[in-house]
Amino acid sequence: MKKIVLMVVAMLSMTMAFAENENNSAVKSVEAYDMTVNMRKLAVTLELNSDQMEAVQDIHTAFCNDMYLAGSAHAEERKALVDEAVKKDIRYMHYILDEKQYKKYLLLLNTTLINRGLK
Repeated sequence: MKKIVLMVVAMLSMTMAFAENENNSAVKSVEAYDMTVNMRKLAVTLELNSDQMEAVQDIHTAFCNDMYLAGSAHAEERKALVDEAVKKDIRYMHYILDEKQYKKYLLLLNTTLINRGLK
């Protein structure tokens, strides 16, 4: 009887440890899709004027929402949703930023996506 109880306790503890790791990996994958940034630092880095800053903030908010939707979607759909969100963000940013700012923004965006394992 003692062996059965110990075996049940061991099985439950292993099951709980496995479930905990599974939940942690799911949370980490969703956190990778959180694209919020410090807008003041982005504005300083890109040397934005006040009109550009307001437009970039609106575009980036829409991008964050699109990325959140991609992060909460099924694994099969994520890549397509991320690609669509990035293309839309790049298209809008190209309209707002000049060439120098746009190149710097592309560098920052690509680096962020690569560091988070999304590209």
